[in-house]
Amino acid sequence: MAIKVIAQRRELKIGKNPGVKKFVMRPDLYIPISEKKVFKEAAAHTGVSEAVLKAAWDAAGEVIRAWATEGHSVPLPGLGTMRFGVRAKAVEDLEDVKTGLISTRRIVFTPSSEMKDVLKETSIQITCLDEDGNVLKRVTSGDSGEIEDSENPGSTGDGSTDNGSTGNGSTDNGSTGNGGGDEG
Repeated sequence: MAIKVIAQRRELKIGKNPGVKKFVMRPDLYIPISEKKVFKEAAAHTGVSEAVLKAAWDAAGEVIRAWATEGHSVPLPGLGTMRFGVRAKAVEDLEDVKTGLISTRRIVFTPSSEMKDVLKETSIQITCLDEDGNVLKRVTSGDSGEIEDSENPGSTGDGSTDNGSTGNGSTDNGSTGNGGGDEG
């Protein structure tokens, strides 16, 4: 198993060096797997019927949605937790706090330590392409496998962090805005 990435040479349109050609990486998009296939595989592994699995899946989805909307961090079995959050500008004065400071709403997924271990140990395969999509070479990872901490974007577990700054005076504290839930 490997994570597949494409590195394609493109002319930069913005940034410090517009007009310069650089290899830009992006995920090699996989074909989405249908729910039906998930139920079929899970049924084969458990002996539980697809219909029962679908009913349980739908019920769990409703519960997760309701609890996340109330501000809770909800466990996703075998994966980690998810919660809703916001990205917002920080202000000094209480009088300046208002909903207009919120720039985006977010879904925050925090993988379990087991999932982080799986990701850390999964190789990355990079396919390098020229501007026309011709394969130039393939590379398999030899990186350290550092995992970004979703609670502190920019942190890789080595103590370095950018404190969740978005670079525009905004912060990302994952707050749900209602004071509820299991904030970390």
